[in-house]
Amino acid sequence: MSAVRHPVETDRDPGLQPERTRLAWRRTTLSCAVTAVLAGRQVLHTGGASAALAASLAALVFLVFLWLAHRRILQLDAPRPGLLPAASALAVVVCMLALAVFGAAVVW
Repeated sequence: MSAVRHPVETDRDPGLQPERTRLAWRRTTLSCAVTAVLAGRQVLHTGGASAALAASLAALVFLVFLWLAHRRILQLDAPRPGLLPAASALAVVVCMLALAVFGAAVVW
């Protein structure tokens, strides 16, 4: 029976994966910002109290997501970044769903 060989830690560049993840967080933040800005733009062109409320909530959700993403990007600067905590992951999912719902509410 042979022993199980584990890869040596020096075989992998630890900077690549966290960098790709950091860039993915930045792209997602940018897409959320675009959604919030487009919702605000739609309110300016069409008006309406319900659309303004939805756009305001979309902007608030964007700010919460921005805070979550910034915290995660800072965590990725560690030499061995840990996993995303379950509470943060749930908050990100709620932000994404809320942003989609508020964005759709502005259009309707």
